[in-house]
Amino acid sequence: MPLFEVAILERPTKKDAEDGKTERLAFGPTAVVASDPQSAAIAAVLDAGNIEVDRQRMEVLVRPFAKV
Repeated sequence: MPLFEVAILERPTKKDAEDGKTERLAFGPTAVVASDPQSAAIAAVLDAGNIEVDRQRMEVLVRPFAKV
């Protein structure tokens, strides 16, 4: 199975964005072995446990691990 890197970002609220705040790294990046990017995202979120993130503002980023 392929190796992926997964990270979770929390986007700022509209008010925070107007004040100049940017995204916050809520989790990762971490390595996940999965059959496809969607499975990697789900596995990372489930394995993350109790992370402090507003689910309405979170963005899960997945990319294949770089091959050497």
